Amino acid sequence: MSQKSMPNKTALSDTATLAIRQWLLNYASALFFIVFVVMWELICRFGKVPVYILPSPVSIVNAFFDVEFSRWLEHLWATLRVALMGFALSICISIPLAIAMVRSEVLSRTIYPALVVIQSTPVVAVAPLIIVLMGTGDMSRVLITCLITFFPLVVSTATGMLETPEELIELSKSLRAPRYRETWQIRIPYAIPHIFSGLKVSITLAIIGAVVAEFVAAEKGLGYFIQFSTSFFKIPQAFAGLIFLAVVSLVLFKSVQWAQQWLYPWSIPKNKR
Repeated sequence: MSQKSMPNKTALSDTATLAIRQWLLNYASALFFIVFVVMWELICRFGKVPVYILPSPVSIVNAFFDVEFSRWLEHLWATLRVALMGFALSICISIPLAIAMVRSEVLSRTIYPALVVIQSTPVVAVAPLIIVLMGTGDMSRVLITCLITFFPLVVSTATGMLETPEELIELSKSLRAPRYRETWQIRIPYAIPHIFSGLKVSITLAIIGAVVAEFVAAEKGLGYFIQFSTSFFKIPQAFAGLIFLAVVSLVLFKSVQWAQQWLYPWSIPKNKR
């Protein structure tokens, strides 16, 4: 009787182990976050860290609710508007440019070095010049955001299109398919995973670009709010703005991820769906 029950006990033990492992995998990030916040609070409380150096999570939460909700919405809309406009502009520029570079080797050799130079130039150094030339309106901030976001999208789109199997390209040529059909029906579908990888990077960079522009010249926005709070030594309030900004970036990243799952589910590996 005991010998027969041994396999059952082993099977139950293995099932329980797998269930625990799966649970840890599903909630690892949440557990890490909780442990991190608790340790942070304990260090600040018992280590007597000054609030102007490192505020505790409780003081940050209190500072968040001390600010009127309408003010948060006002600053959020100012940052989000510029970030999304810059992101949209980068899409309108990057994808056609990547297609043109793939179709023309001469254009690729001409433009790619210029793109690398633009990407290598610190936008923080260029931003004041753009503000001087274009003024302090939304368009200058949108341009700054676009300069930060467009390069990853160009590279990822071009890389995806160039990874199209050569056999399909040769087949389309043998069937005398027009170049536009080769691009839109063969190369672009193969580039979809790469394009969305670039979009995920670019949407988070768009928030960074909007904040950089607000640091230079703005009267509203989460970047302006953080800078204003820091200048008046309202450090918990500045941390609240920073965490709010991180949450917004995460939501935008997840939005692009959900769009890919909804529009092109086949482009996502099965183990990540």
